[in-house]
Amino acid sequence: MINSSFILICTAMVMLMTPAVGIFYGGLVRKKNLISMLMLSFISFALVTVQWIFFGYSLAFGPDIAGFIGGLDYVFLNGVGMDGEPIPDLLFMVFQLVFAAITLAIITSAVAERVKLSAFIIFGLLWTTLIYDPLAHWMWGGGWASQLGALDFAGGIVVHIGAGFGALALALAVGSRFGYGDHNMEPHNIPLTLLGGALLWFGWFGFNAGSALGVNEVAINAFIVTNISASCGALSWLAAAWIKGKPSSMGMISGAIAGLGAITPAAGFVGPMAAVCIGIVAGLVCYGAMLVRLKKNWDESLDAWAIHGVGGLWGTIALGIFAIPAIGGVAGIFSGNFGLIQVQIIAAVAAVVYAFAGTFALAKIVDSFIGLRVSEDEEYVGLDIAQHGETIYP
Repeated sequence: MINSSFILICTAMVMLMTPAVGIFYGGLVRKKNLISMLMLSFISFALVTVQWIFFGYSLAFGPDIAGFIGGLDYVFLNGVGMDGEPIPDLLFMVFQLVFAAITLAIITSAVAERVKLSAFIIFGLLWTTLIYDPLAHWMWGGGWASQLGALDFAGGIVVHIGAGFGALALALAVGSRFGYGDHNMEPHNIPLTLLGGALLWFGWFGFNAGSALGVNEVAINAFIVTNISASCGALSWLAAAWIKGKPSSMGMISGAIAGLGAITPAAGFVGPMAAVCIGIVAGLVCYGAMLVRLKKNWDESLDAWAIHGVGGLWGTIALGIFAIPAIGGVAGIFSGNFGLIQVQIIAAVAAVVYAFAGTFALAKIVDSFIGLRVSEDEEYVGLDIAQHGETIYP
Protein backbone atom coordinates (compact mmCIF):
# COMPACT_ATOMS: atom_id res chain seq x y z
CA MET A 1 0.00 0.00 0.00
CA ILE A 2 2.83 2.43 0.77
CA ASN A 3 4.23 1.98 -2.74
CA SER A 4 0.84 2.76 -4.28
CA SER A 5 0.42 5.85 -2.09
CA PHE A 6 3.85 7.08 -3.14
CA ILE A 7 3.18 6.58 -6.86
CA LEU A 8 -0.23 8.27 -6.59
CA ILE A 9 1.53 11.34 -5.19
CA CYS A 10 4.25 11.18 -7.86
CA THR A 11 1.60 10.87 -10.58
CA ALA A 12 -0.11 14.04 -9.35
CA MET A 13 3.26 15.82 -9.28
CA VAL A 14 4.04 14.83 -12.86
CA MET A 15 0.53 15.83 -13.97
CA LEU A 16 1.27 19.33 -12.67
CA MET A 17 4.30 19.48 -14.95
CA THR A 18 2.15 19.58 -18.10
CA PRO A 19 0.44 22.92 -17.29
CA ALA A 20 3.82 24.02 -15.87
CA VAL A 21 5.26 23.62 -19.37
CA GLY A 22 2.51 25.94 -20.60
CA ILE A 23 3.37 28.49 -17.91
CA PHE A 24 7.09 28.19 -18.70
CA TYR A 25 6.49 28.64 -22.43
CA GLY A 26 3.76 31.24 -21.89
CA GLY A 27 6.19 33.68 -20.34
CA LEU A 28 8.57 33.29 -23.27
CA VAL A 29 6.13 34.28 -26.00
CA ARG A 30 4.58 37.66 -26.75
CA LYS A 31 1.63 38.57 -24.54
CA LYS A 32 -0.86 38.10 -27.38
CA ASN A 33 -0.05 34.36 -27.41
CA LEU A 34 0.04 33.48 -23.71
CA ILE A 35 -3.40 31.83 -23.60
CA SER A 36 -2.51 29.85 -26.72
CA MET A 37 0.58 28.32 -25.09
CA LEU A 38 -1.34 27.46 -21.93
CA MET A 39 -4.12 25.98 -24.04
CA LEU A 40 -1.71 23.76 -25.99
CA SER A 41 -0.44 22.21 -22.76
CA PHE A 42 -3.91 21.58 -21.37
CA ILE A 43 -5.03 20.15 -24.72
CA SER A 44 -1.96 17.89 -24.70
CA PHE A 45 -2.98 16.45 -21.36
CA ALA A 46 -6.61 15.89 -22.32
CA LEU A 47 -5.79 14.48 -25.75
CA VAL A 48 -3.15 12.05 -24.51
CA THR A 49 -5.40 10.91 -21.64
CA VAL A 50 -8.03 9.71 -24.10
CA GLN A 51 -5.52 8.28 -26.56
CA TRP A 52 -3.66 6.46 -23.77
CA ILE A 53 -6.65 4.70 -22.25
CA PHE A 54 -8.12 3.79 -25.65
CA PHE A 55 -5.02 2.28 -27.25
CA GLY A 56 -1.80 4.20 -26.48
CA TYR A 57 -0.96 2.26 -23.33
CA SER A 58 -1.42 -0.99 -25.20
CA LEU A 59 0.85 0.14 -28.04
CA ALA A 60 3.56 1.10 -25.55
CA PHE A 61 3.27 -1.74 -23.03
CA GLY A 62 1.37 -4.50 -24.79
CA PRO A 63 3.06 -7.77 -25.81
CA ASP A 64 6.02 -7.10 -28.06
CA ILE A 65 5.59 -7.18 -31.83
CA ALA A 66 8.89 -7.43 -33.73
CA GLY A 67 10.68 -5.30 -31.13
CA PHE A 68 8.98 -2.19 -32.45
CA ILE A 69 5.51 -1.81 -30.93
CA GLY A 70 3.15 -3.41 -28.43
CA GLY A 71 0.08 -5.42 -29.33
CA LEU A 72 -3.54 -4.46 -28.82
CA ASP A 73 -4.18 -6.71 -25.84
CA TYR A 74 -4.80 -3.75 -23.51
CA VAL A 75 -7.03 -1.56 -25.71
CA PHE A 76 -9.71 0.25 -23.70
CA LEU A 77 -7.69 -0.91 -20.64
CA ASN A 78 -8.82 -4.48 -21.17
CA GLY A 79 -7.08 -6.64 -18.55
CA VAL A 80 -5.49 -3.65 -16.81
CA GLY A 81 -6.62 -3.93 -13.21
CA MET A 82 -5.49 -3.98 -9.60
CA ASP A 83 -3.06 -6.87 -9.95
CA GLY A 84 0.64 -6.31 -10.41
CA GLU A 85 3.82 -5.70 -8.45
CA PRO A 86 5.21 -3.52 -6.97
CA ILE A 87 2.14 -1.41 -7.83
CA PRO A 88 -1.20 -2.26 -9.46
CA ASP A 89 -1.21 -2.32 -13.27
CA LEU A 90 -3.89 0.39 -13.36
CA LEU A 91 -1.72 2.72 -11.29
CA PHE A 92 1.29 2.01 -13.49
CA MET A 93 -0.87 2.85 -16.50
CA VAL A 94 -1.83 6.30 -15.19
CA PHE A 95 1.74 7.02 -14.04
CA GLN A 96 2.90 6.38 -17.59
CA LEU A 97 -0.01 8.45 -18.94
CA VAL A 98 1.30 11.64 -17.35
CA PHE A 99 4.72 11.00 -18.90
CA ALA A 100 3.17 10.74 -22.35
CA ALA A 101 1.17 13.93 -21.79
CA ILE A 102 4.10 16.13 -20.80
CA THR A 103 6.11 14.86 -23.77
CA LEU A 104 3.53 16.21 -26.20
CA ALA A 105 3.38 19.47 -24.24
CA ILE A 106 7.15 19.91 -24.55
CA ILE A 107 7.01 19.68 -28.33
CA THR A 108 4.63 22.68 -28.50
CA SER A 109 7.78 24.79 -28.26
CA ALA A 110 8.22 24.20 -31.99
CA VAL A 111 4.95 25.82 -33.06
CA ALA A 112 4.70 28.71 -30.62
CA GLU A 113 2.65 31.67 -31.90
CA ARG A 114 1.78 30.13 -35.26
CA VAL A 115 -0.09 26.81 -35.04
CA LYS A 116 -3.78 26.15 -35.69
CA LEU A 117 -5.36 24.40 -32.74
CA SER A 118 -7.29 22.00 -34.99
CA ALA A 119 -4.10 21.01 -36.79
CA PHE A 120 -2.22 20.56 -33.53
CA ILE A 121 -4.89 18.20 -32.19
CA ILE A 122 -4.57 15.98 -35.27
CA PHE A 123 -0.78 16.20 -35.25
CA GLY A 124 -0.64 15.51 -31.50
CA LEU A 125 -2.76 12.40 -31.79
CA LEU A 126 -0.63 11.07 -34.64
CA TRP A 127 2.64 12.02 -32.96
CA THR A 128 1.81 10.35 -29.66
CA THR A 129 0.65 7.21 -31.46
CA LEU A 130 3.41 6.90 -34.05
CA ILE A 131 6.42 8.47 -32.32
CA TYR A 132 6.00 8.44 -28.54
CA ASP A 133 4.34 5.04 -28.17
CA PRO A 134 7.01 3.17 -30.18
CA LEU A 135 9.82 4.93 -28.27
CA ALA A 136 8.19 3.97 -24.97
CA HIS A 137 7.87 0.38 -26.17
CA TRP A 138 11.50 0.26 -27.30
CA MET A 139 12.79 1.26 -23.88
CA TRP A 140 10.15 0.26 -21.33
CA GLY A 141 7.76 -2.17 -23.00
CA GLY A 142 10.16 -4.95 -23.98
CA GLY A 143 11.15 -3.59 -27.40
CA TRP A 144 14.40 -3.97 -29.29
CA ALA A 145 16.38 -1.38 -27.30
CA SER A 146 15.60 -2.93 -23.93
CA GLN A 147 16.36 -6.37 -25.39
CA LEU A 148 19.74 -4.97 -26.46
CA GLY A 149 20.38 -3.85 -22.88
CA ALA A 150 19.83 -0.11 -23.26
CA LEU A 151 18.59 1.75 -20.17
CA ASP A 152 16.40 4.78 -19.62
CA PHE A 153 15.37 5.22 -16.01
CA ALA A 154 12.74 7.94 -16.39
CA GLY A 155 12.65 9.21 -19.96
CA GLY A 156 15.90 10.58 -21.36
CA ILE A 157 15.19 8.81 -24.65
CA VAL A 158 11.44 8.37 -24.47
CA VAL A 159 10.55 11.87 -23.27
CA HIS A 160 13.44 14.25 -23.84
CA ILE A 161 15.11 12.98 -27.01
CA GLY A 162 11.69 12.24 -28.47
CA ALA A 163 10.23 15.66 -27.71
CA GLY A 164 13.43 17.65 -28.22
CA PHE A 165 14.49 16.33 -31.60
CA GLY A 166 10.85 16.08 -32.61
CA ALA A 167 10.48 19.77 -31.79
CA LEU A 168 13.43 20.70 -34.00
CA ALA A 169 11.98 18.72 -36.91
CA LEU A 170 8.53 20.25 -36.40
CA ALA A 171 9.94 23.77 -36.29
CA LEU A 172 11.84 23.24 -39.52
CA ALA A 173 8.77 21.72 -41.17
CA VAL A 174 6.34 24.45 -40.14
CA GLY A 175 8.72 27.35 -40.76
CA SER A 176 9.59 30.48 -38.82
CA ARG A 177 7.14 33.03 -37.50
CA PHE A 178 6.47 35.98 -39.78
CA GLY A 179 9.05 38.64 -39.03
CA TYR A 180 11.33 36.30 -37.12
CA GLY A 181 14.77 37.86 -36.94
CA ASP A 182 13.44 41.27 -37.95
CA HIS A 183 10.82 42.13 -35.32
CA ASN A 184 11.06 42.18 -31.54
CA MET A 185 9.91 38.81 -30.20
CA GLU A 186 11.33 39.03 -26.68
CA PRO A 187 9.66 37.17 -23.78
CA HIS A 188 6.79 39.21 -22.35
CA ASN A 189 6.81 37.86 -18.77
CA ILE A 190 10.01 36.38 -17.37
CA PRO A 191 8.62 35.92 -13.82
CA LEU A 192 5.92 33.67 -15.32
CA THR A 193 8.60 31.53 -16.93
CA LEU A 194 10.48 31.33 -13.63
CA LEU A 195 7.29 30.20 -11.92
CA GLY A 196 6.81 27.51 -14.58
CA GLY A 197 10.42 26.45 -14.08
CA ALA A 198 9.90 26.16 -10.33
CA LEU A 199 6.83 23.96 -10.85
CA LEU A 200 8.77 21.79 -13.29
CA TRP A 201 11.65 21.42 -10.82
CA PHE A 202 9.16 20.40 -8.13
CA GLY A 203 7.33 17.94 -10.39
CA TRP A 204 10.60 16.39 -11.54
CA PHE A 205 11.08 14.81 -8.12
CA GLY A 206 7.93 12.80 -8.80
CA PHE A 207 9.07 12.20 -12.37
CA ASN A 208 12.39 10.63 -11.39
CA ALA A 209 11.88 9.28 -7.87
CA GLY A 210 8.52 7.80 -8.88
CA SER A 211 10.20 5.84 -11.66
CA ALA A 212 11.61 3.55 -8.97
CA LEU A 213 7.95 2.42 -8.62
CA GLY A 214 8.20 2.22 -4.85
CA VAL A 215 9.56 3.64 -1.63
CA ASN A 216 13.10 2.29 -1.75
CA GLU A 217 16.77 3.23 -1.92
CA VAL A 218 16.65 3.82 -5.68
CA ALA A 219 13.84 6.37 -5.24
CA ILE A 220 15.81 8.19 -2.55
CA ASN A 221 18.90 8.28 -4.74
CA ALA A 222 16.91 9.48 -7.76
CA PHE A 223 15.39 12.29 -5.69
CA ILE A 224 18.80 13.48 -4.49
CA VAL A 225 20.67 13.31 -7.80
CA THR A 226 17.77 15.08 -9.53
CA ASN A 227 18.23 18.12 -7.33
CA ILE A 228 22.02 18.04 -7.62
CA SER A 229 22.03 17.89 -11.41
CA ALA A 230 19.45 20.67 -11.70
CA SER A 231 21.46 22.93 -9.41
CA CYS A 232 24.73 22.26 -11.21
CA GLY A 233 23.10 22.79 -14.59
CA ALA A 234 21.68 26.13 -13.42
CA LEU A 235 25.09 27.30 -12.21
CA SER A 236 27.07 26.15 -15.25
CA TRP A 237 24.68 27.73 -17.80
CA LEU A 238 24.64 30.90 -15.68
CA ALA A 239 28.44 31.00 -15.63
CA ALA A 240 28.74 30.40 -19.38
CA ALA A 241 26.22 33.13 -20.16
CA TRP A 242 27.82 35.50 -17.64
CA ILE A 243 31.14 35.26 -19.49
CA LYS A 244 29.42 36.50 -22.65
CA GLY A 245 27.18 39.09 -20.98
CA LYS A 246 24.96 39.41 -17.94
CA PRO A 247 23.87 36.64 -15.52
CA SER A 248 20.26 36.35 -16.62
CA SER A 249 17.50 34.59 -14.73
CA MET A 250 16.45 32.96 -18.01
CA GLY A 251 19.88 31.38 -18.36
CA MET A 252 19.74 30.12 -14.80
CA ILE A 253 16.34 28.43 -15.11
CA SER A 254 17.19 27.06 -18.58
CA GLY A 255 20.31 25.46 -17.12
CA ALA A 256 18.26 23.92 -14.32
CA ILE A 257 15.86 22.35 -16.81
CA ALA A 258 18.84 21.11 -18.84
CA GLY A 259 20.28 19.46 -15.72
CA LEU A 260 16.92 17.89 -14.96
CA GLY A 261 16.57 16.50 -18.46
CA ALA A 262 20.09 15.11 -18.42
CA ILE A 263 19.78 13.29 -15.09
CA THR A 264 16.42 11.76 -16.02
CA PRO A 265 17.75 8.67 -17.85
CA ALA A 266 20.49 8.10 -15.27
CA ALA A 267 18.80 8.95 -11.97
CA GLY A 268 18.42 5.32 -10.88
CA PHE A 269 21.94 4.31 -11.82
CA VAL A 270 24.41 7.06 -10.77
CA GLY A 271 25.51 8.64 -7.51
CA PRO A 272 25.66 12.24 -6.27
CA MET A 273 29.16 13.07 -7.55
CA ALA A 274 28.30 11.77 -11.00
CA ALA A 275 25.19 13.97 -10.90
CA VAL A 276 27.44 16.99 -10.34
CA CYS A 277 29.32 16.22 -13.55
CA ILE A 278 26.16 15.38 -15.50
CA GLY A 279 24.54 18.66 -14.45
CA ILE A 280 27.57 20.84 -15.16
CA VAL A 281 28.09 19.36 -18.63
CA ALA A 282 24.37 19.58 -19.36
CA GLY A 283 24.31 23.31 -18.64
CA LEU A 284 27.28 23.89 -20.93
CA VAL A 285 26.31 21.68 -23.87
CA CYS A 286 22.68 22.84 -23.84
CA TYR A 287 23.81 26.46 -23.75
CA GLY A 288 26.07 25.67 -26.69
CA ALA A 289 23.15 24.05 -28.52
CA MET A 290 21.10 27.21 -28.01
CA LEU A 291 23.92 29.26 -29.56
CA VAL A 292 23.95 26.87 -32.54
CA ARG A 293 20.20 27.36 -32.96
CA LEU A 294 20.61 31.12 -32.90
CA LYS A 295 23.43 30.98 -35.43
CA LYS A 296 21.38 28.76 -37.74
CA ASN A 297 18.37 31.06 -37.30
CA TRP A 298 16.07 28.16 -36.43
CA ASP A 299 12.80 29.38 -34.97
CA GLU A 300 12.55 26.70 -32.30
CA SER A 301 12.80 29.62 -29.96
CA LEU A 302 11.53 28.12 -26.71
CA ASP A 303 14.44 25.68 -26.97
CA ALA A 304 12.91 22.25 -26.47
CA TRP A 305 15.65 20.90 -28.73
CA ALA A 306 18.56 22.68 -27.07
CA ILE A 307 17.40 21.92 -23.52
CA HIS A 308 15.42 18.68 -23.61
CA GLY A 309 16.79 17.05 -26.75
CA VAL A 310 20.48 17.73 -26.25
CA GLY A 311 20.20 17.35 -22.48
CA GLY A 312 18.46 13.98 -22.80
CA LEU A 313 21.04 12.83 -25.34
CA TRP A 314 23.93 13.75 -23.04
CA GLY A 315 22.29 12.11 -20.04
CA THR A 316 21.62 8.88 -21.94
CA ILE A 317 25.29 8.63 -22.89
CA ALA A 318 26.43 9.73 -19.42
CA LEU A 319 24.55 6.78 -17.93
CA GLY A 320 26.94 4.51 -19.79
CA ILE A 321 29.87 6.38 -18.27
CA PHE A 322 28.87 6.85 -14.64
CA ALA A 323 26.53 3.94 -13.76
CA ILE A 324 27.64 2.03 -10.66
CA PRO A 325 26.40 -1.41 -9.60
CA ALA A 326 25.81 -0.33 -5.99
CA ILE A 327 22.88 1.87 -7.05
CA GLY A 328 21.15 0.38 -10.07
CA GLY A 329 22.90 -2.94 -10.48
CA VAL A 330 24.68 -2.00 -13.72
CA ALA A 331 28.19 -0.78 -14.42
CA GLY A 332 29.42 1.97 -16.71
CA ILE A 333 32.89 2.88 -17.95
CA PHE A 334 34.10 4.15 -14.56
CA SER A 335 33.13 0.78 -13.07
CA GLY A 336 35.05 -1.13 -15.73
CA ASN A 337 32.26 -1.89 -18.21
CA PHE A 338 32.71 -0.47 -21.71
CA GLY A 339 29.75 -2.34 -23.19
CA LEU A 340 26.90 -0.31 -21.70
CA ILE A 341 27.87 2.96 -23.35
CA GLN A 342 27.84 1.28 -26.75
CA VAL A 343 24.22 0.17 -26.44
CA GLN A 344 23.30 3.56 -24.94
CA ILE A 345 24.70 5.32 -27.99
CA ILE A 346 22.95 2.92 -30.37
CA ALA A 347 19.59 3.45 -28.67
CA ALA A 348 20.06 7.22 -28.42
CA VAL A 349 21.05 7.63 -32.07
CA ALA A 350 18.16 5.45 -33.19
CA ALA A 351 15.75 7.57 -31.12
CA VAL A 352 17.17 10.81 -32.53
CA VAL A 353 16.78 9.62 -36.11
CA TYR A 354 13.33 8.14 -35.57
CA ALA A 355 11.96 11.15 -33.65
CA PHE A 356 13.39 13.69 -36.08
CA ALA A 357 12.52 11.94 -39.34
CA GLY A 358 9.15 10.68 -38.14
CA THR A 359 8.09 14.06 -36.78
CA PHE A 360 9.16 15.88 -39.92
CA ALA A 361 7.19 13.44 -42.10
CA LEU A 362 4.07 13.71 -39.90
CA ALA A 363 4.25 17.51 -39.91
CA LYS A 364 4.47 17.63 -43.68
CA ILE A 365 1.56 15.22 -44.07
CA VAL A 366 -0.70 17.16 -41.70
CA ASP A 367 0.35 20.44 -43.27
CA SER A 368 -0.43 19.18 -46.78
CA PHE A 369 -3.96 18.14 -45.81
CA ILE A 370 -5.20 20.88 -43.48
CA GLY A 371 -2.31 23.30 -42.94
CA LEU A 372 -0.46 23.61 -39.65
CA ARG A 373 -0.17 27.38 -39.58
CA VAL A 374 -2.60 30.18 -39.02
CA SER A 375 -2.72 32.96 -41.60
CA GLU A 376 -0.31 35.88 -41.49
CA ASP A 377 -3.13 38.17 -40.35
CA GLU A 378 -4.05 35.82 -37.50
CA GLU A 379 -0.43 35.57 -36.47
CA TYR A 380 -0.17 39.36 -36.46
CA VAL A 381 -3.27 39.72 -34.28
CA GLY A 382 -2.13 36.93 -31.98
CA LEU A 383 -3.45 33.44 -31.40
CA ASP A 384 -5.25 34.33 -28.17
CA ILE A 385 -7.81 36.38 -30.06
CA ALA A 386 -7.57 34.71 -33.47
CA GLN A 387 -7.87 31.14 -32.21
CA HIS A 388 -9.61 31.44 -28.86
CA GLY A 389 -11.41 34.79 -28.84
CA GLU A 390 -9.80 35.66 -25.51
CA THR A 391 -7.20 38.06 -24.16
CA ILE A 392 -5.21 38.15 -20.95
CA TYR A 393 -5.64 41.90 -20.58
CA PRO A 394 -8.92 43.90 -20.83
